[in-house]
Amino acid sequence: MTEKIDLHVHSSFSDGKDSVNKVLNLAKERDVKMLSFVDHDTNLTYNEALPYAKRLGIDLIPGIEISAYDFKRRRKVHVLGYNYDLDATNIKKLTEPLQTRRHQHSLEQIKKIEDYGIDIDMDEVKKTVGPAGIIYKQHIMHAICDDHYTCPKYTTKYRTLFKNNGPAAGDIEYIDYIAALKAIKQDRGLAVIAHPGQLHSYELIEDNYELIDGIEKYHPDHGPTDYEKIDAVCEKYDLFITGGSDYHGDFGATDEIGIDSGLLKETAQLFR
Repeated sequence: MTEKIDLHVHSSFSDGKDSVNKVLNLAKERDVKMLSFVDHDTNLTYNEALPYAKRLGIDLIPGIEISAYDFKRRRKVHVLGYNYDLDATNIKKLTEPLQTRRHQHSLEQIKKIEDYGIDIDMDEVKKTVGPAGIIYKQHIMHAICDDHYTCPKYTTKYRTLFKNNGPAAGDIEYIDYIAALKAIKQDRGLAVIAHPGQLHSYELIEDNYELIDGIEKYHPDHGPTDYEKIDAVCEKYDLFITGGSDYHGDFGATDEIGIDSGLLKETAQLFR
């Protein structure tokens, strides 16, 4: 089996379905040698996962995916941070209030959905909420829909409730992506723009390349056109590439962990 690497996986510490141990077991089965949990807006996953990762012989890299916003272009931006100081003083200062806002917003969404006429069993919601205790839309959907994330019935119900003029539409106030980049750098980490093809983040790279260390190239939503764009940008500004599965377990479309480690050979050396 070809050795693999995955620098973008999620666990139940944010909006992934699986516990860290389950994710690590799956990674071991797939011969993943290096892995990074980038749970949204929390750095708690690393310390939880590290002992078991060591037992399995998996090189675990500190990671986080910060939910940010490009206020200039009015669009979401996801910022990945790697190999930061584990106390993450500056990162926490930004992300802990964000987690509080997300949880409160989810509770408000539950109330709106119930007012809409759909009963939500909070015990069912809590069954999939992870150690951080933050409720995400995926946890709400789990309580009201038996279908898988990829099922058209699930997609239709999700869009009806959370998108456009749905009863639980709307979002929280996100972090300025420039502040997210700076916080990662202040905590001596490596700042990476996540899946720019998915969120149309290419223009902001040109604006702030001096704060950026890398670009996520290999992602399920990227194809040859994105690969070419990212290669050109990385060559122009001397940035490295990252990649991963964006695994969320049953809360996501991708069900396999790991990509060919040969694609990220130089990055793996940088992270060690």
